[in-house]
Amino acid sequence: MSPHLSRRHRRRAHRRVAAGLGATAALLAVCLPSVTAQASGQHANATAAPSGTNGPYLYLGWGNPPDPVSFMEATGTKQLTMAFILSDGGCSPAWDGQRPLAGGQDEQAIKAIQQAGGDVTPSVGGWSGNKLGEACSSAEDLAAAYQEVIDAYGLKSIDIDIEASEVENAEVRQRVVDALKIVKEQNAGIKVYVTFGTTPQGPTADGKDLIAKGAAAGLDVDGWTVMPFDFGDGTTDMVAATKSAVDGLKNEVKAAYGLSDAEAYGKSGLSSMNGTTDVQGEQVSPGDFQQIVDYAKDKGLSRVSFWAVNRDRACAGGGSPGDSCSGVDQQEWEFSKILAGYGG
Repeated sequence: MSPHLSRRHRRRAHRRVAAGLGATAALLAVCLPSVTAQASGQHANATAAPSGTNGPYLYLGWGNPPDPVSFMEATGTKQLTMAFILSDGGCSPAWDGQRPLAGGQDEQAIKAIQQAGGDVTPSVGGWSGNKLGEACSSAEDLAAAYQEVIDAYGLKSIDIDIEASEVENAEVRQRVVDALKIVKEQNAGIKVYVTFGTTPQGPTADGKDLIAKGAAAGLDVDGWTVMPFDFGDGTTDMVAATKSAVDGLKNEVKAAYGLSDAEAYGKSGLSSMNGTTDVQGEQVSPGDFQQIVDYAKDKGLSRVSFWAVNRDRACAGGGSPGDSCSGVDQQEWEFSKILAGYGG
């Protein structure tokens, strides 16, 4: 399997959304019962991190998602990365390419999170669906689409998850870089994260070129972020592979931007997958993830995340991993609790 094939669950999710938007809307209505609840302040250490530093992925269209405010209360999580913003068929953003930014369950959830003292980083892209980077014909138009998302929710950060045909196209890679530079110039203080696939040794050729293009354009990315899973090459030691993948990322960022090791780690990040991944033999246990987070703390990484909150619980009766469970022995929300206090 190519290292780009990093989120099979998301591909399945998009097929489900395309097949039945009405069913998804019904699911979301059930999963957001307490939108006016307030998150507790017992985990103050999670509030100090810059926006996007420690937000695990929450996907409302799939896998029995938890009520986000109740989840925050239970875990101490103050940040969530919400997936996925796609093209609506043209150069305009929509949740899963179908649900509008305003007036739906997605906006309802975001407002509830923000009112409870939390922070949201929308993820633009992913593996499946129509990508804005491809649908928009110019960097200016793409920047305007990103800006529409930022303005809709008063965002402090965005995550550009560039995969599949979007990252494989050199022209599109350049367009994304140029659009993000415009976003940075027009939004003082906003955090921008760029997420893409990797090998155990570091970024693929496409990822390396993306970083090089960013450096050449003078784009200040707050966190170049790799997804160290679904390698498909027989890798089984996911802790070692994660460390070596991020070390390889750091080396690329260091060389492209002319930074020190410490500075380059500070511009690097990772997004793991909790539990059993999509590739046989790959598994990230809570203990493994604790080691990964400890490594991130030691290196001062700018972002640590995982796919996904929806799976952060054991499977009933020890069943197979899937949309709603991890496939490993764990406590409910154990990965999220490990990540909640991460501050870079």
